Amino acid sequence: MSQGESMDRIASIEALTRKALWLSNWMIHHANHIRPNIDGVKVGGHQASSASMAAIMAALYFGVLKPEDRVAVKPHAAPVFHAIQYLFGKQSLEKLKQFRAFGGAQSYPSRTKDTDDVDISTGSVGLGVAFTAFASLIQDYVRAKPWADTSRPEGRMVALVGDAELDEGNVYECLLEGWKHGLRNTWWIIDYNRQSLDGVVREGLYDRIEAIFRAFDWNVVTLKYGALQRAAFAEPGGDKLKAWIDAAPNAIYSALMFRGGAAWRERLNDEIGDQGEVSALLARRSDAELAELMANLGGHCVPSLLEQFEAAGSDKPTVFIAYTVKGWATPLAGHKDNHAGQMTGTQIDQLRQSMNVREGHEWDRFEGLADPAAIERFLAEVPFNTTESRRHTSPSVATIGPQFVGTNATSTQTAFGKILDAIAKTDSDLARRIITTSPDVTVSTNLGTWVNRRNLYAASEMVDVFQKEAIPSAQKWRFTPEGQHLELGIAEMNLFLTLGAAGLSHSLFGERLLPIGTLYDPFISRGLDALNYACYQDARFLLVATPSGVSLAGEGGAHQSIASPLIGMAQDGLASFEPAFADELSIIMDWAFDYMQRSGDARPDLADWPRDVTGGSVYLRLSTRSIEQPPREVDKALADGIIRGAYWLKPPTPECDVVIAYQGVLANEAIAAAGAIGGDRRNVAVLAVTSADRLNAGWHAAQRARLHGDHAASSHIEIPAGRYPLARRPRHSYRCPSGYAGLARQCARPPHHHAGRRTFRPDRHSQRPLCPFRHRRRGHRKCRPQPHRQGMTTTTNSPISSLMVPLERPLTCPKTLPGNS
Repeated sequence: MSQGESMDRIASIEALTRKALWLSNWMIHHANHIRPNIDGVKVGGHQASSASMAAIMAALYFGVLKPEDRVAVKPHAAPVFHAIQYLFGKQSLEKLKQFRAFGGAQSYPSRTKDTDDVDISTGSVGLGVAFTAFASLIQDYVRAKPWADTSRPEGRMVALVGDAELDEGNVYECLLEGWKHGLRNTWWIIDYNRQSLDGVVREGLYDRIEAIFRAFDWNVVTLKYGALQRAAFAEPGGDKLKAWIDAAPNAIYSALMFRGGAAWRERLNDEIGDQGEVSALLARRSDAELAELMANLGGHCVPSLLEQFEAAGSDKPTVFIAYTVKGWATPLAGHKDNHAGQMTGTQIDQLRQSMNVREGHEWDRFEGLADPAAIERFLAEVPFNTTESRRHTSPSVATIGPQFVGTNATSTQTAFGKILDAIAKTDSDLARRIITTSPDVTVSTNLGTWVNRRNLYAASEMVDVFQKEAIPSAQKWRFTPEGQHLELGIAEMNLFLTLGAAGLSHSLFGERLLPIGTLYDPFISRGLDALNYACYQDARFLLVATPSGVSLAGEGGAHQSIASPLIGMAQDGLASFEPAFADELSIIMDWAFDYMQRSGDARPDLADWPRDVTGGSVYLRLSTRSIEQPPREVDKALADGIIRGAYWLKPPTPECDVVIAYQGVLANEAIAAAGAIGGDRRNVAVLAVTSADRLNAGWHAAQRARLHGDHAASSHIEIPAGRYPLARRPRHSYRCPSGYAGLARQCARPPHHHAGRRTFRPDRHSQRPLCPFRHRRRGHRKCRPQPHRQGMTTTTNSPISSLMVPLERPLTCPKTLPGNS
């Protein structure tokens, strides 16, 4: 490139910087002060945070990035991102006008909700930063596989980082994991404006940031001075000006930026003016020129930014610490309250005039530019501005059917390991595309046999030293580029960020992966923000949480997972299951591998099961508790019920009197309870719930369809399962959390069945205890066994068999059992 072409390029990028700055500020102003606000709720936006990133983002998007690169934009710089996409012609004017409104450009860049070219969603600060590192690791993982198409060039994973984001702990967990795995092709560009929401950062922060990155073997590039400042430093007295800038406290620099050129002159003359060289240097500049000079930090200087970005040709991870001013080139510059502050009408008008934008032409793409035609030609030649979609696709991987693992007594965690081992033995595309990962609990979550067969991933071969030294071990682990298990440290945030990156591999890198992540169920909450973030991006993965429930109670209360079922139900994009039996788990896992690959493009509003069309991720809550397995054939009807969320383990007859419903490993207690009270009731049915989440989602889908006019819509919990409707409530139904002690009665009789009661009082009557032996309503003196009903027993040692063999001796009233009252 000739010198003239280089100057034209720099001038074009500088002009586009100003344009992006104007559009981003106007977008926020329009949303808050011009667009009708019906409910009066604050719209918000971050004008100052956007301004400090304008030059950095312009230099990247208009000068440096290539189509294969992937960028996580600082959340508060979303308006600049949308403005750049608008200048590229990839964002509509209507979306900009609806910024932060329903259907408009999103507050923070979103893969799933924005229509412009978002690579990586951001929002909860720190997560998008770390995501780029794990995306780079997944890119290396994919390219190391013999089945991968490596004709595409490697991309660079770029994070635009607010300096306050470095307060987030997950950033440092990520740095450690990246160091262990030889992180490559990653840029983090820190917007070092030295201001956060509540004030100015502490002195000396830069030194700590630099030391941390050097400790993890990153290249550190500091962009502190712009071209104007460097030229001034070369003048007589410039060395004293440089020394003053280096020593100036952050708060003083910010305050002087807000006050302007006259304040700069007064302070500099007072502190370094000597009526000699420094005074002459200052005197040669007007107040406006002096203010421009002091604002010309490295992060606002397009020539300096381009020079350093283009010089960083190595694949070694690199951090750019770019000094900036929060609110740069706006009336908000430097003020400590500018984070959520917005320009007044007068101030935005002053900015409009300084940008040469005519009133009424605020949204015009090239308004105010000296040569719009030249800018359009320049944009057409920008490498990043490709006409092809930067989101890739990858063919679906065929599933191989459920892998059943026998009918001996087992736990669902053990069955999970056996199912994966059965898949690992196959020479299938499914087996090749699975990647497993775990936060230092690989063995204790039953991934060991999978890893023994499929090895651990590393960029280069590493032998198993214990095996080489002939030391016996059940784990024969070899690190190899072909390995399919990514070993992680114990940080759960890293697990979910890895699953998010691997679960988007088909879109980011054009190669589909089927990620499986395991962890102890109680510690889902440790990484919940990153789990929500991965689902929000529509990443696809299988999360296996085990052990669950109270099976880790021996390790203390913190190891008991009580709330996680509610997390599974509440988290959008995550289908939650809690199977009791191994054959259920086999069916669910086979379905999950298909569900994870369904297209997220089609979003029918009135589908019976919207997520069954669009797909998503899957959460399995498993246990270490071993229970007897039912000897049965899994037909289509049973498999369908397992996937839809429930099926009859013991179907009701038309005379059904009691239903006991359970989920997960409480199957034993539910079946035992059914056997215990079966002699008293005409019929006791047992409903096996495999997914309360799916039942709930299906019911809500049917409700929504009915609201939209489809009055015939129904859900699995409302329609017949064979000849027995799941929703048909018998006269008495029971929830069984823990056998007799937890029996809770819910009476469904109509009012006329209750003698002596004029009004049915569910708040009182539905909670009154009822002895299952038909005693009088008050007391137990006349409890007596009833004729035994066929098919129920409590004397066999097998709870499963209690549904299948006749009763051998009379029942005892459960009210007389020890521990019950």
